[in-house]
Amino acid sequence: MELIINGTTHQVDAEEDTPLLWVIRDDLGMTGTKYGCGLAQCGACTVLVDGQPTRSCVTPVGSVAGLPITTIEAINEDPVGRRVVEAWVEHQVPQCGYCQSGQVMAATALLKENPQPSEEDIAASMVNLCRCGTYNAIAAAVRDVAQG
Repeated sequence: MELIINGTTHQVDAEEDTPLLWVIRDDLGMTGTKYGCGLAQCGACTVLVDGQPTRSCVTPVGSVAGLPITTIEAINEDPVGRRVVEAWVEHQVPQCGYCQSGQVMAATALLKENPQPSEEDIAASMVNLCRCGTYNAIAAAVRDVAQG
């Protein structure tokens, strides 16, 4: 089947019900997207599928064939994504960093859809889990991008 990841078309040999996460990491070697819970609860595996934040650990690869998929490896190529990463660095958001690729993807999706999110919009969209508790820094970085 054909996947379009970060603007490049990949031919993959996988069962249609294989989670997208495993194809991205194991078959294509893009390890920036993380495995967290495997239940679509934590968000460490978040990628953008056709611009929408998607939990790749439970998304069957067959359901996204032919759709544009963006992973953390290409987020700097997007102007909003680049600003999100810069804000993450400026606010020193990551502690352990494990969840941060998913957090950056979720923030990028939010800001592309809503460049001026309210506090409620940020709280409703930034639902990925962070075991280190960097939620205040995450919200500050999102606000910074929105204001800047």
